[in-house]
Amino acid sequence: MHTRRQFVVNAPLGLLGAVAACRGEEQAAASPPAGATPDTGAAIASSAAPTPAAPNAGPVLRWVPKHEELVYTFGGAKPRQRIQSGTRIITWTEDCFDGTVKTAADLPGKVMPPGHDNPQTGPFYVEGAEPGDTLAIHIVKLEPARSYGVSSFSPGFGALVGTDRTAMLGPVFPETTWRYDVDASRNVARTTTADGKFTWEIPLAPFLGCLGVAPASGEVRSTIAPGTFGGNMDCWEVRAGNTVYLGVNVPGGLVSFGDGHYAMGEGEIMGAAVEGAMNVEVIVDLVKKKFAAIPRIENADEVMFVGAGRPLEDAARVAFKAAVGWVREAAGMTELDAYQFVSQNSKASIVQIVDTEYTAMVKILKTRLRKK
Repeated sequence: MHTRRQFVVNAPLGLLGAVAACRGEEQAAASPPAGATPDTGAAIASSAAPTPAAPNAGPVLRWVPKHEELVYTFGGAKPRQRIQSGTRIITWTEDCFDGTVKTAADLPGKVMPPGHDNPQTGPFYVEGAEPGDTLAIHIVKLEPARSYGVSSFSPGFGALVGTDRTAMLGPVFPETTWRYDVDASRNVARTTTADGKFTWEIPLAPFLGCLGVAPASGEVRSTIAPGTFGGNMDCWEVRAGNTVYLGVNVPGGLVSFGDGHYAMGEGEIMGAAVEGAMNVEVIVDLVKKKFAAIPRIENADEVMFVGAGRPLEDAARVAFKAAVGWVREAAGMTELDAYQFVSQNSKASIVQIVDTEYTAMVKILKTRLRKK
């Protein structure tokens, strides 16, 4: 474990081996025929691990944002940094509680300023990015930046309690915080019950809860919201070794990220993971004239689609439709055959059912897609 400044200063320039597993063929797809528009991912997909870039091949940005430089929306914020395609960003992100929750006695509703959920590092303006393009964010390294993480429950925020949209009989649970101590040597986080009688450990599995670009049409969205622009997806596959593709809606794309999760159960039913500040290393590439209509995640073996919506089945439909489109284009199948293929070969997960929109993920194993 490193402090944010140690990580930013000491991250070696040659550590691009992780990109071998996640870097797609976006360079080959960067100059499609004029007029090419929607991209289901087939042009970028690969069933084998592509060759990584040479060490030190692209520019490197080492940047630790000041607290006043963090942003709390997707869209509506001026870029904090301008970068070229291929830039490797070595940086740090604050936790979802804006760094205000440190112990089990700290309640977010008491210590966190309103509207300061999920502070973002960025946005980064990518030179040359225009609406209709796609940004490929290769996640090289994620590392807990603190020796502890925190989780919480807030009244009305959770899958099993009454909310402003779903009324339920039953008690209103009090706002509660859990502190998890990180044991980096054993790669686990540990907490105890309020009465101290029970302890449990969770394996560390760091990922970014938020990764997004500015939405279309000048829209400004809270950092608690997911959507076609990415945002607060809370998806555990936004992890080191994977590449996330997001369609560009405004000049420069304005990509930002934050909401570090040290671990999280599928579904995130209480509204918070084991949250913590994160040291982050990513490479951002620009894919010209291909547009990822919804967030797509890839590695050498799988392609994944994240749909957002309410009710949950609408989020699933968004993801499944994108998967069918990807299979149809990648294999040249009819739409109905692709529908059947996805029906028999996909894996689907409930990602989270607590945010303003729910998220669902559909995975396809690339090796299943073989021609006769």
